[in-house]
Amino acid sequence: MDLDAYVAEHDGEWRRLEQLSRTGRLAPAETDEMLMLYQRASTHLSVVRSRMPDPLVVARLSGLVLMARSSITGTGDLARRRFLRFFTHTFPLACYQARYWWAGTAFGFVVVVAVLIGYVAANPQVQAQLWSPQEIQSLVNHSFADYYSEYRNENFALRVWTNNAQIAAIALVGGALILPTLWVLWQNALNLGLTGGVMVGNGRADLFFGLIAPHGLLELGAVLLAAAVGLRIGWSWIVPAAGYSRSRSLAAAGRSGIMVALGLVAVLAVAGLIEGFVTPNLPGLVAIPIGAFALSGFLVYVVMRGRAAIAEGYDADPDAERRAVGSG
Repeated sequence: MDLDAYVAEHDGEWRRLEQLSRTGRLAPAETDEMLMLYQRASTHLSVVRSRMPDPLVVARLSGLVLMARSSITGTGDLARRRFLRFFTHTFPLACYQARYWWAGTAFGFVVVVAVLIGYVAANPQVQAQLWSPQEIQSLVNHSFADYYSEYRNENFALRVWTNNAQIAAIALVGGALILPTLWVLWQNALNLGLTGGVMVGNGRADLFFGLIAPHGLLELGAVLLAAAVGLRIGWSWIVPAAGYSRSRSLAAAGRSGIMVALGLVAVLAVAGLIEGFVTPNLPGLVAIPIGAFALSGFLVYVVMRGRAAIAEGYDADPDAERRAVGSG
């Protein structure tokens, strides 16, 4: 390997890294660029040391890597900016890019649940085949409502948060194979449709929707988003994006899906707090608007911030964004 040619090839990157490392405050794109160049310079240092250990080049690269590392780790400002940018750009953009899958999944789910509720409510013989009269009366009269007051508020909130996070994770990850995600959707639709059908068929529609809607709007919205992103990942290898191989298309969709999964942890935490503290303690006339506000706020956030991120040239795939910065 020709050392002079190697230095000439990468000298521009090293000078740019030095410039960024000496800059006090960086724009978001400059932050990503510095991290990328730091990783490259570390690799270059390793190559020079192992293949052509020229002391001057090694000293230059060692000092450059140390200076860049100090700039990156010497303050929490960089980490804070990346954390904030995740919620202002990356996460809403990843959700927004899956909006058509999300809308289609939600529409299909609601239709299936509505059909199941209507069918079970209108056919008492179906109810009798599924539950005994005693079980139906218990569900209608107290057990459905008791579920929301069985545990302390904070324990119940944590319980539903972890349970919903698990369901969302299975729905998202299972999308790579399509069928697991469809199975999760069917199981949830079946459970909701059968229970709702019994409650509605026995004159307790007010109780059913009054307890389900406050937290269920945001909770189901998040789970359906996870399922939609999962199905989008699965479809990405069935019908790859233009100019992409199947493996590359799947990898890009998967990386974007990881961004959604991370963000949904916070969204489901909010839904858990509503289910733990609002649903069991406030009347439906107060609790349902809170749930509707939470869902509408999330949708507005996704649309507004997702569009803004696109306008600013961001990509929900972290690798694609780094490549764009590196080639700019």
